[in-house]
Amino acid sequence: MNSHNKRAKDILKKTEQVCTPEEVQAAVNKVAIELNERFNHVETESFPLFLGVMGGAVVFTGQLLPKLTFPLEFDFIHVSRYGSEEHGSEVIWKVIPRQNVMNRIVVVLDDILDEGETLAHIQKRLLEMGASKVILAVFGDKQTSAKKPVTPDHIGITLPNKFVIGFGMDIEGYWRNLPDIRALTTDPLMI
Repeated sequence: MNSHNKRAKDILKKTEQVCTPEEVQAAVNKVAIELNERFNHVETESFPLFLGVMGGAVVFTGQLLPKLTFPLEFDFIHVSRYGSEEHGSEVIWKVIPRQNVMNRIVVVLDDILDEGETLAHIQKRLLEMGASKVILAVFGDKQTSAKKPVTPDHIGITLPNKFVIGFGMDIEGYWRNLPDIRALTTDPLMI
């Protein structure tokens, strides 16, 4: 067994399941039903533009889009947050929307709302780029005690305030492919 394979398997041994695959699918269905209700009866000049936040939202996005029953356009964005406590943090856009967002309803799909700083930045930037409205849809909302700068319009499931992996969320690049959600049972810095 190579060292990466062993490392990934060792990490998985230090997790516990917090959402079953069935609960994960129910969360995706919940968001799909809400979005279908929101957009199926809306007559607009242009379809909503859906933007998946890569890489975490890839699994959520891929399973959500086929459940939507209204016309839409899809694109993706890729942002990263860099920084430290001493220097603050800066959101860097690695991939901007290829579709024009001007005067569009934009639905941003993300895997998890943790602290919310990155999603707040994305929302602000899209509005600055001319989006008429930015709707936030997240698979999971992590329950933290801190006040978040944004509130999602659509939430699939509430997640515990733990380091979680699976269904697009990773640790060290591993386990985005899990069908369930698992939480680390130890401090991520100790793994």
